[in-house]
Amino acid sequence: MRLGLFTTLSFALLLPLAVSAQSSGSLFGETGKTFTISAAPQYPVPLSTATLSFFSNSLDLANATLTVNVDGKSIYQGVVRPVAVALGKTGSITNVAATIVAGGTNYKQTLSIQPQDVALVAEPISSSPPLYPGKSSVPLEGDVRVVAVASFRNVSGQALNPAALSYSWTVDDIKISNSSGIGKEAIMVASPIQYSARNVSVAIMSSDGSLVGGASISLLPLDPSVRIYENDPLLGIRYDRALSNTYSINGSEATLYAAPFSFPTTNGSPLLQWFLNGSAAQTGNFITLRPTGSGQGSASLSLVSSSGSFTTATTNLLLSFGESSGFNLFGL
Repeated sequence: MRLGLFTTLSFALLLPLAVSAQSSGSLFGETGKTFTISAAPQYPVPLSTATLSFFSNSLDLANATLTVNVDGKSIYQGVVRPVAVALGKTGSITNVAATIVAGGTNYKQTLSIQPQDVALVAEPISSSPPLYPGKSSVPLEGDVRVVAVASFRNVSGQALNPAALSYSWTVDDIKISNSSGIGKEAIMVASPIQYSARNVSVAIMSSDGSLVGGASISLLPLDPSVRIYENDPLLGIRYDRALSNTYSINGSEATLYAAPFSFPTTNGSPLLQWFLNGSAAQTGNFITLRPTGSGQGSASLSLVSSSGSFTTATTNLLLSFGESSGFNLFGL
């Protein structure tokens, strides 16, 4: 089944006896413990912070005190509240010990956090002109290839082969089993419908299950557009200046270039149709306009770009030419 840009990094969990990983990826204490710990975000960035929160169904945390030690050093003492913990570089382990004192009794939990570097990169299957310095946009009625770039390292700093990692993909909270598995670093998803977003996430695990990381990305479609540029005989296509409203033909001829943006290209390039004074002139990216006769005149030029039945965009230019009346204009 085929399913419909910040980069999120991740962390992996080392699970001591006092802590287990839940399906959500947060950290919680063992069943039966007097309090639990959760860490957020689910996949924090290496060299950033993770926020620890504390919960209990049996302790009165409002009247308790909390001590948090990181790698043997106390970083917080006071009332029970969320505590931010600084994380190390990719693959390094941060050991956390939390002690809650309630009713004169000490309760302790420990956990370890080992950040792993994961980035999700969206590669829209959409149109953009050659040499365009920007990135193609997520198209309507198209597809997007999402690639996971994982850099897993163990505690000694040794890198793991990304092709040996297991990838579990989720699109809009639906697990995509046929796109998940060992070495499946990419997934093809359908673009979201107009005015909506599509959320894609991946959970990645080492072969022995000791390291887990992940990332997520939100795909937002961009309405298609088509722009007209002058094709200068010396400078080439003037991508620095899109034409709008009016354009004067000062020489014997002018060649214009059409650039469609954010059209789906899964089934090929979008169709480009030029219209001169309402009549179809030609198709394709280029049109050459040559005034003939004598005199001054004007004409309307329209460009329609389409891909499929619903994805279309139009742009218009008012052309002026000549020195006195009597000219006519045709497109080749």
